Amino acid sequence: MTADGERRRKEKMNGAVGQSEWAELFPDCGGSSQSPINVDTSRTVHDPTLLPVEPLGYNQPGNKPFTLFNNGHTVQMTLPRWMGVAGLPWHYSAVQLHLHWGNGVGVATGSEHTINGRSSSAELHVVHYNTELYSNMSEAKTHGDGLAVLGVVIEAGEEVNHAYSSILNYLGRIKYAGQKVAIAAFDVRSLLPDDLSRYFRYNGSLTTPPCFQSVLWTLFYERVQISHSQLMKLETVLYSSKAEAAEPSALQDNYRVTQPVNNRTVLSSFIPVSIQIYTAGEIAAIVIGSLCGCVGLAVIIRLIVKSIRSTSSWDVLPSIRPAPQPRRHALFIHVLAARVVARRTQRLVPSIWELRLDP
Repeated sequence: MTADGERRRKEKMNGAVGQSEWAELFPDCGGSSQSPINVDTSRTVHDPTLLPVEPLGYNQPGNKPFTLFNNGHTVQMTLPRWMGVAGLPWHYSAVQLHLHWGNGVGVATGSEHTINGRSSSAELHVVHYNTELYSNMSEAKTHGDGLAVLGVVIEAGEEVNHAYSSILNYLGRIKYAGQKVAIAAFDVRSLLPDDLSRYFRYNGSLTTPPCFQSVLWTLFYERVQISHSQLMKLETVLYSSKAEAAEPSALQDNYRVTQPVNNRTVLSSFIPVSIQIYTAGEIAAIVIGSLCGCVGLAVIIRLIVKSIRSTSSWDVLPSIRPAPQPRRHALFIHVLAARVVARRTQRLVPSIWELRLDP
């Protein structure tokens, strides 16, 4: 490829604007089984045979340091081959992990996959290749059953995630494209959600060119949280250009927009509860609206009751309204009732007294 062609290729790989043109140079990017996708939980198919994901060797990093690398598109960390994942159709060995993120402006965007239309701040991908059928990653990635990727959606919160600090604290050492740094090995399992039993699975592709449709995707339902300061570091420290560039370009928005699901089936290892996830503002609006509705309903009911009381049956049928009784009749009734009570008391008291004296 000529220098101009390589420049055009890199330009098309960077930024959301150029993504629609990827297929011009990388035909697979226009395929029908592309990634990422939006997971509509109401359309997923529950598969009870999908067992919890079982990482192999993730918590045994060994003594050799990991290599952290800025490749101009993302921050990537090489993983030892003894790490892998069980429970898939084939045995897959780990190759590397990398991250995708946004630019910190506006709503949380940066994750590649969305769930019920909701995006998040970032996403982690752990890439594996099929070691039973292929000798290396380069060979495996061109075959439909060659790769398996674990996807972890990341959101921002208040607490610092110390597992992710093992990566993010070193970003300043690889600010520019092409730079590498050796970091202390750590427990890679700590980067994943606690719950590995709930996930979505589908056949898809690499999310960057050449977009080979060779990935068995496992997208975890549970999100992982990092702090806002950690996210800001991820969004602002790195550059997609080399150190010698006159005007360095910030490495941001390195996520691909969601692609059509088409005729693919998205499996779920659990039965999702289809609920709408609202923002804080939307929740406040719903609460206020509900309260206003309740108050309005109460006012209407009160007016109806008041109207009914003011328009009683006696007002409607005045001809049959009974005449007021003289007060002496009421007094006679009270006196009669008092006498009855007194007589019954006289009869009852002796019997009670006798009971008390009985040995």
